[in-house]
Parts: sequence; C-alpha cells; structure tokens
Amino acid sequence: MIDLQEKEGTVTLRVRVQARASRTSIRGVIDGALRIGITAPPVDGEANEELTKFIAKRLEVGREKVTITSGRTSRNKTIVIRGIEAEEVRRAFAEE
Repeated sequence: MIDLQEKEGTVTLRVRVQARASRTSIRGVIDGALRIGITAPPVDGEANEELTKFIAKRLEVGREKVTITSGRTSRNKTIVIRGIEAEEVRRAFAEE
C-alpha cells in the first residue's frame, strides 16, 4: 500500500523512479513508495519532467500542481500534489 500524507489541501507521496524504462508505467509499491518506470534518461531533468507529467495526467490535475520537493537528483523522490485528496491518489495509483 502506498504511504500518503494529507495536510492542508496537499498530498505527499514517495516515489522510486527507474529511468530509461521500456515504457512509462506504474511498477508497483516498494516499502510504501510508488515505483514508476520512466522512459526518459536521468539527464538535464528529463526524467523529472516526464515523471511530473505522468503523475499529473494520471491524477487529472494540472502539471503545476505536482512538485518534486526532494530527491531531484536521486531515484527516491518526494512528490507533493496540491488540490487533491489522499483517496483520489490511492484510486489513481491502485496496483494494475
């Protein structure tokens, strides 16, 4: 199950990113962190850009509402989404 923290109109989740994956997709949950494969390489912020686009699209929110708050140069990241509830995030990222 994904660890989510909900506070003052925001939801925080941890993500483990695999860059240069064969396709951008949810890869499951590991230690409470959402595991996501991203096709972009981890160069010049390309993987971070694709990650935020993917999360925003999946949650049906604007990209400006998705922010990487820590781990910009790591595969382990903390993401904050504004204007959404934790239950909506759980449903959107339910294991496929």
